Amino acid sequence: MTQKEKMFSGDLYLPGDDEIMEEQLKCLDMLYDFNQTRPTELKKRDEMLKEMFAEIGENCYIEPPLHANWGGKHCHFGKGVYANFNLTLVDDTHIYVGDYTLFGPNVVVATAGHPIDPELREKTYQYNFPVRIGRNCWIGAGAVIVPSVTIGDNVVIGAGSVVTKDIPSNVVAVGNPCKVLREITEYDKEYYFKDKKINYSDL
Repeated sequence: MTQKEKMFSGDLYLPGDDEIMEEQLKCLDMLYDFNQTRPTELKKRDEMLKEMFAEIGENCYIEPPLHANWGGKHCHFGKGVYANFNLTLVDDTHIYVGDYTLFGPNVVVATAGHPIDPELREKTYQYNFPVRIGRNCWIGAGAVIVPSVTIGDNVVIGAGSVVTKDIPSNVVAVGNPCKVLREITEYDKEYYFKDKKINYSDL
């Protein structure tokens, strides 16, 4: 198995391999160009994202700067995904994001890790496991999602949370490590923030 094949197998591999670096640098050049676009160049950004990402649906908006190890090459986004400033995608293997999911500022989604053994780290070994985020989630500002995590649909991840284990659908989850705080209920159809009621006649 080549070093590049090991990127997607979960095996230890060397990310500085010549074949890997040659392809990765091309992706990073394109990411650099994306981050230099002007705010008015929305059509250009859309076209670039379709070239940069493995898959990206309609009506996605990613606010530069975007940081990504492979410039989004291994990212699969559904439609209507929104990402605020400084989304970091450590996309050394695949990241899946469902339709209408929102990312607050400074969120990190990481697929890559390094061995605990210091001798292996010194030799620059790495491993990757995919991350899956469901449909219609809200990932709060500064949240960190680590390799191999799956987050269900309709989930709210609180700001600053560190998600180290799978999170089921239809819950609010917070903390470090991130844990389920409560289920999403009918109450949430009545109140949008603390004691603020939703006025559906205005929506």
